[in-house]
Amino acid sequence: MKLLPLKVATNGTLVILSLIIIFHLLVISSIIPFDIVWGGNIADKNKLWIMESISITINFILLLFVLAYSDIIKIKLHPTVVKVGFWLMFVLFLLNTLGNILSKNSLEACIFTPLTLLLSLFCFRIAVYGYSNR
Repeated sequence: MKLLPLKVATNGTLVILSLIIIFHLLVISSIIPFDIVWGGNIADKNKLWIMESISITINFILLLFVLAYSDIIKIKLHPTVVKVGFWLMFVLFLLNTLGNILSKNSLEACIFTPLTLLLSLFCFRIAVYGYSNR
């Protein structure tokens, strides 16, 4: 069985995380309506700011982690940190996929379910086979 190339998984993760951050910035700036995020459960702007700030921060940290893993930014990561980090990302994106499937907003379910599923598969690929085969 031929595995997905590691470079595809890494670059795909970088691109999707970058797009997700941009998307959430557009939501927080009201360019994209906020009723298509968080399962349609955000009722007021204050809660939106809190949830979007948390999401942007988490995604930015994940992006920095992948940038360091791929040597785009020069931060030495121990192989165990890489493995654990990508396993945690795999679980996070898998749970996020389940949340997107259950979203009240069909647009969120249709767009973000495949994206988070793809991210979880990319992170799984890197967690299982990534560090030693770079």
